[in-house]
Amino acid sequence: MDIRTLQYFLAVAREESISGAAEFLHMTQPPLSRQLKELEAELGKQLFIRGNRKITLTEDGMILRKRAEEIVALMEKTKAEINASAENITGDIYIGCAETEGMRMLAKIISKIRQEYDHIHFHIFSGQAEDVSERLDSGLLDFGLFIEPADLKKYDFIKLPITDIWGLWMTKASPLAENKTVKPRDLLGLPLIISNQAMVKNEIAGWMGGNYDNLNIVATYNLLYNASLMVEEGVGYALSIDRIIKSYDDSPLCFRPLEPTLEVGLDIVWKKYQTFSKASEKFLEYLKKEYI
Repeated sequence: MDIRTLQYFLAVAREESISGAAEFLHMTQPPLSRQLKELEAELGKQLFIRGNRKITLTEDGMILRKRAEEIVALMEKTKAEINASAENITGDIYIGCAETEGMRMLAKIISKIRQEYDHIHFHIFSGQAEDVSERLDSGLLDFGLFIEPADLKKYDFIKLPITDIWGLWMTKASPLAENKTVKPRDLLGLPLIISNQAMVKNEIAGWMGGNYDNLNIVATYNLLYNASLMVEEGVGYALSIDRIIKSYDDSPLCFRPLEPTLEVGLDIVWKKYQTFSKASEKFLEYLKKEYI
């Protein structure tokens, strides 16, 4: 298995046909079909279900697609770093971020760098801590922005001078909207929409004082925007940190903080002993200058 074979495989998975992939790759169908059969033989697994009109991936094919995308992306990232100019600071920086207002602090750093180094480009991946951590460990990301609590044993990090506060998103017509805060007993019996991250569940369980199993959880989310739409449509109340969704005067939603206050810190992290590109080194230099 080599990079070119993986690129062939991804083209077929994307185009859902041998002919479409061959056209995209500027090659004929027979050698492409042969490469795919050899790949299946090498792995000892069927990767495709060949239908009359299109090709679909088997479960093993979907696993390979995810890993192949990561491998090819890492190869392209590595080539770009090696080919970057030694004289001028250029290149790409990949940052994984949780949903948080703390991203604004990184955005300010990015803006300053872009004013001085307009050949540095940034790529932002938004996701949960588990997704960001996996991409950091595989080398697809240079930095990650984590909301505490987070497992930082594998990383070097800078603690940002900002915190987020947990609370409950609800419609303004909700009876709870009349309160200034939300207490543990207020959650009992409510239809709740919560993050599906394990560490978040543990944090809320601690705040609840052990009553987490008594909560009526009707849905989970990984990014808040879709959860906010469910709140608007009356599905339930969303537990989240503050300032992610903007609550304007004409917004149907409002946010009420938890009481006692549940406050969490933010960390910008990178792998220990990581070899940085010149662009990433410059980003880290700006971070340390600003926040250490």
